[in-house]
Formats: sequence, C-alpha cells, structure tokens
Amino acid sequence: MGHSEHEPDATVIEFGAHATAGRLRRGPDGVLRYGDLHPALTELLDLRVHAFTNREAVVEVGGPRLTYRELWHSASRIAGGLQAHGIGYGDRVAVHMPTSARWVQAFLGALLSGAVPVLVPDALPAAIADRVIADSRADFVLGPRGALPEGTAYIDDGAALDDPALLCYTGAAVRRGVPTGVELTNENLLSAVSSVIGALGLPADGLRNLVLLPLAHASGCVDQLLPTFAVGGTVVLAPGARRLADVLVSERIDTVSATPRIFAGLLPGLAAPRSGVRRISKACHRSERAAAPAPATLTAALRDVFPAARQWSVWGATETSGIGLMVDDTDRAESARKEPALGFAFGGTELALSGPHADAGRGELLCRGPNVSRRYWNDPDATVARFSGSWFHTGDLVSIDADGLVRAEPIRRAGGGS
Repeated sequence: MGHSEHEPDATVIEFGAHATAGRLRRGPDGVLRYGDLHPALTELLDLRVHAFTNREAVVEVGGPRLTYRELWHSASRIAGGLQAHGIGYGDRVAVHMPTSARWVQAFLGALLSGAVPVLVPDALPAAIADRVIADSRADFVLGPRGALPEGTAYIDDGAALDDPALLCYTGAAVRRGVPTGVELTNENLLSAVSSVIGALGLPADGLRNLVLLPLAHASGCVDQLLPTFAVGGTVVLAPGARRLADVLVSERIDTVSATPRIFAGLLPGLAAPRSGVRRISKACHRSERAAAPAPATLTAALRDVFPAARQWSVWGATETSGIGLMVDDTDRAESARKEPALGFAFGGTELALSGPHADAGRGELLCRGPNVSRRYWNDPDATVARFSGSWFHTGDLVSIDADGLVRAEPIRRAGGGS
C-alpha cells in the first residue's frame, strides 16, 4: 500500500481492471484512461446505427418498436427541431418524462442537437423538478405532453472527449433542498460503457435487455441503455407492465437489469424457472442499500427463477457514472453476519480510503478513474467538499480486504470513528 499524492490521509488500496486492463494507460494526472475511445458518444452511436440498421434498438411493451435506423432518424429529426428553436452546441435540454421509447428518442435528439441533455427523474415532485430545471439553466424542456420538436434531420458531431455530455442530478450532495447536478463528459460516459461491456462480457449477437431501472438515472441510462446500444442490442422497456413473466417469453429476454428492491417485488410473479435469461445485473447504489433485501436471500431466490443466469451486483454513484464496483455473485454465499459485499473495482476505477483507520483497511471510500466526474454543476462549494485532486469522496464508510473486496460498513457518518 502507498499514499496518494493528492490525498495525504488516504491509503490507496488496489487497482482492479479485470479483462480491460490492457486498454488502460495512466495519464499525466495519474488517472487510468482508455486509449481507444471515440471522440464523442454520438460518433460511437452513429457507427452502431450503420452496423445494426435493421435490428430492433428499443421496444416499449405495448408501445413503439424502433429499429436502429428508425430510432436514429426520429432522433435526428428532433435534433433538427431543436436547432430550429435556436438550440445548439453546449446548450442544456431537459428531458422530463416517464421511461418510454419516447424518452429514448428525446434523449438522443437532445444529444444529436449538440446540446447537453439534463436528466430530470419523472418521480420527482413537481416543485423539485421545476427547481432542478431552473438550476440546470435549461434552454429547452422536452416534456411528457405535446409533440416533440421536429425538423430537418440534423446531427452535431463537433464534441470532444473532455466536453460535457450529460447532466445528471443526485440527492447525495443536496444543496438548499435541490438535488445537485453532476457533470459527465464524453470520456466519462464512453469509459463507463467500455467498462460495463468488458466486465459483463456483453456480446454483439443481439442481446435483449429488459431494463427496469429508471432511464433518468445514471444506472439506467449510462450503465444499461448506452452499453446495450454500443453492442447492437435491444433495450426492452416495460413501464407499468403487470405480467413481466409473459414479457420475458414474448420478447425473448436474455438480460434483466434492475435494483434489488425491484427484483424482490418481481419475484412473487416469477414462480416458474425461466431458462432463457442468461444475465442479471443488480444495481445497488447508496440510496438503495438501506431498503434492499438481504443480498444472499435475493441471490438464492433469483437463482431458483433464473437457473442459467449469471448474477452481478454493481455499485456506483452518479458522480462515478453509476459504476465503480462489481461482484459476480452467481455462486456467492454471503454470511448473514457480514455487511454486504459492494464488489471489486473494475474498468479504470481505483480506490482509496480516507480517515484514521485507513491503514487498517477501513474508512471513507474514495474513487478515481476515467468514469469519475470532475465537478458538480453550479455548486463550487460541493465540488470543493467532495472532489480532491482526481479523487471523489463518496461519503460511504467501507472496509476493503486483502483481495480488494469492498464491503459496506454499518451506515453512519464518514469520520464518525471506528
């Protein structure tokens, strides 16, 4: 173990890059970076559209079914409509609507216009959503009602890796009662996409991912929607569906993505084994952990229903693009006496511990990597408090064992003692 030059009281624990390590190189700032990224997210997606033109890109159960060509065409028309309203490079476009195929079209339309999409969760109370939109200084709002703007097909391809590409809001760094905006660059998003594809081994043979996570969160948009598109897969959305057991069969689902709490709510309706599902991704972020069912119990129950599936638990924060730690818990038997395993670092994520017990493997978890944001939007005080050099202070108390496995400590304030 050694000490970080950026954080004198933080002990750097371990780098974990899994199968993607060969593509990572350390930059002048000490951060590991992918050396083969496209210049911008729009370029990656444009290439995939041309490679998988007639494949289904997004399916809304009971709603639209769009191929890559149809989705890209509709999104570019929305981008043209936004341009006609004066929206251009670097402007902010809020996407405030329920998860749906329309949400995907609006999000991509904002992206193709050259603007920075602002993700406004549909579940936010109206007053808070209005304050988020105002805080983001959005130049245009794509809402749930009325027609989306439409014009001549348009694609702005002038972005660079270091440019802001997405603004996500998180309640974990609350300021004045308003969720705080997290700026994510093209590099952050593309790095997270590469890391997820590598860690989960996503194939390019047409996977069909039933995404039950909210698309307005990093876990849904960055970690599921975008990686699925990056391998030419199909994102299946089932908003309000009551018979997900039927959806698994009718849509030939082989991958399911949700939070542990969502999975626990689905299990009673999935009594019979489903052999077609091969991958299960459980996103357990800090806000989910307290309400999540016991990991071992849920893993065993999911194994009974999906006997052929590998199961992963993914931990992250909005500031880390929703990723950072992952554990393959397919055959894992967690002891009921232990705090749950959050996982091992993957992709380019590196970890450090801060606090008086860091040398003993316990303390506040710090993360850095190509997927980690560099600052909050419009909140310099929160940026100074949570970002130190290239490190992000998560505020989560953890322990890290000799193998690099991170476990959550009992929930209490960081720096609150042993």
